[in-house]
Amino acid sequence: MTSPVIDTALVRRLIDAQFPRWAELPLVLVDPAGSDHVIHRLGGELAVRLPRHAGAVGQAEKEAEWLPRLAPHLPLAIPVPVEVGEPGFGYPWPWSVSRWLDGEAATVDALAGSAGAAVQLAQFLTALQRFPPTGSLVQDTVDDLAARDSATRAAIARVGGVFDAAAMTQLWDAALDAPGWEGPPVWFHGDFHTGNLLTVDSRLSAVIDFGGLGVGDPACDLTIAFTLMSAGSRAAFRASLGVDDATWARGRGWALATGLNAYSAYAAVNPRVAAQTTRQITEAITG
Repeated sequence: MTSPVIDTALVRRLIDAQFPRWAELPLVLVDPAGSDHVIHRLGGELAVRLPRHAGAVGQAEKEAEWLPRLAPHLPLAIPVPVEVGEPGFGYPWPWSVSRWLDGEAATVDALAGSAGAAVQLAQFLTALQRFPPTGSLVQDTVDDLAARDSATRAAIARVGGVFDAAAMTQLWDAALDAPGWEGPPVWFHGDFHTGNLLTVDSRLSAVIDFGGLGVGDPACDLTIAFTLMSAGSRAAFRASLGVDDATWARGRGWALATGLNAYSAYAAVNPRVAAQTTRQITEAITG
């Protein structure tokens, strides 16, 4: 199925037809948004998110079910869905309306050296992992690193002239050879990187975009250590979270694999993504 064309006129029609109480509220496109959703701000307090492609379908219902339960237990704000919309006017998938969260996207310049911010993020993950995993998502574990082996090795070969291929291969082999998660399944955010953090006055305020939310091995959430942090703040993050060597190795593998995937897909056409993923890959190599 081809991706639908999503413009402000379509979103306006969906809102007016399904939630007429908001028909008078202004609707403004948020740009840039993520690769999974087209986002509009609705009035001053709401955000409308429509999946761009089939891979993001199901996120609206999942977030509506779980984020209101998780929010009271987490030390940073998260978006709380207030409605799930239905397909309509040619748009094929469920979509969501959530509470708008003020803030600016977190930046490396502002927070890379902040041990305090690193500890805050470790505390957020600790709180998330402590919430009891119940219901359908107990079986919704993240795909393991081995499933990404062929794609990651192919990406290493493609970008060997840009990054150190031998170092990437060594990192990847170590991640695959590391023992798997031996604890009980725990909650993970699933897409825990700089672009999904908000700040107010250069201080962390919120975590957004829980489309990858699931239960299983939390190593994927260690990606934040390589997208945002420097060596010193990364050490504070790891100590606060209490990460063992095997989980850290798998986390470096997740950072490399996801960084290579995004670099391969977007770096040639998006300088911002090129810079972010270059840093992610080089920091993962550093460790």
